Amino acid sequence: MITPAQCRAGRGLLNWTQAQLASRAHVSESTVRHFESGRHVPTHNNHKAIGLALEEGGVVFLHDSDVYGPGVRLRDREE
Repeated sequence: MITPAQCRAGRGLLNWTQAQLASRAHVSESTVRHFESGRHVPTHNNHKAIGLALEEGGVVFLHDSDVYGPGVRLRDREE
């Protein structure tokens, strides 16, 4: 699962607003806003939908097992 910081960073890489991410993930804007601010963790389905929307946009999530810890990057055009 992605962290709030990964969500914010992924959105930043794609230059998406919270409203754009919410629309692409089919969740409410308040769900995205509250998740990114750390106010609450969305339901499993909404959390997954947010991550999938960012991945479909080209974000690759780096997790704790990666060398530098959790983070994000953009997918290479060839991937």
